[in-house]
Amino acid sequence: MAAIKDSPVFTVRETGIKLTTSLSRGGAPRLLDGLTQAVKRMKGERVEVDLSEVDRLDSLGASLLAELVVKSHLMGKEVVFTGASEAVERGLERYYFPAPELVLPEEKPHRLESLGERIVSLWEAAGELLLLVSETTYWSVVALWRGEGHRRGAVEAQAMAIGVGALPVIALISFLIGLILALQSAEQLRQFGANIYVADLVAISMAREMGPLMTAILLAGRSGAAISAEIATMTVSEEIDALRTMGLHPVRYVVVPKVWGILLTAPLLMVLSVVIGIAGGFVVAVTSLDLSPQAFTLEVTSALYMKDILTGLVKTVVFAWLIVILAAFFGFRVKGGPEGVGRATTSSVVANIFAVIVADCALGLLFYL
Repeated sequence: MAAIKDSPVFTVRETGIKLTTSLSRGGAPRLLDGLTQAVKRMKGERVEVDLSEVDRLDSLGASLLAELVVKSHLMGKEVVFTGASEAVERGLERYYFPAPELVLPEEKPHRLESLGERIVSLWEAAGELLLLVSETTYWSVVALWRGEGHRRGAVEAQAMAIGVGALPVIALISFLIGLILALQSAEQLRQFGANIYVADLVAISMAREMGPLMTAILLAGRSGAAISAEIATMTVSEEIDALRTMGLHPVRYVVVPKVWGILLTAPLLMVLSVVIGIAGGFVVAVTSLDLSPQAFTLEVTSALYMKDILTGLVKTVVFAWLIVILAAFFGFRVKGGPEGVGRATTSSVVANIFAVIVADCALGLLFYL
């Protein structure tokens, strides 16, 4: 300890530091710097500061002691005050307010370390997603033969919430999409006297692409967000853990009714979307292109084939299944409180829309190449 020099206002010992000055008005000049250097040179992680010879302590003196504790903690040392008189104890009780929580600065991880953490995180997420897909598929099939394990009427309730609730907005958007398709195509086709082919373009586009795609995107934004928020809230509030405690499988109890609810209603919504979109094109054709209703109807029926309708239905089923799976995945992985629920819902909507577009591209290549 010979390397540590004493100061006129404190004495350095083997076990700690003894203050020999008053702490009124913050003590002597540069007292905090001297005490900080002394604590830094002390051996061990615990440093005792003897206050037995301190006779007065005001708010500035208490602030100095609190700052000393903070600086010592950042150096990895713990400061303990001992020997305080009654007057100093009263001053500490009145003025001493240490930081409630001290957090040491975090070291920035290396780039390779960060890359490794991301790879491990993605690998774990892929495993959890694969497990969710397998459990959902299994329990969805089992639910057809065994009705126990979920609430009675849950599938019907989910079908009503997903299908009936989404019908107005899907109908409106589909009508406008059909209207816009007819307007944009008519501008080009009328130059060649081929106004009648507007019916072909609108019907095939709505059946193959726009009907399934717009239905899926609207379901992802509406029903997918609701599913993710519901499951995330149940996870945060520990309702999912309560289901496991009661012997109920969360996937079977929560996810499976939503799967069957959306699989039963999404194809019907897609068919309605196609019909209403063609109706939008019909309005433009009759009012702006001088086409008779009979001519438009005959051209639509001759242009559409069963393959077009079946292609749209297959796409819709795949999209609906993806929406529920991804919404449940982000709901089960939520961390934190209400903020975590919001982040999970946002991530779910973005991932659903991205997955729907990628799946549409893949299915389009599969069906039409």
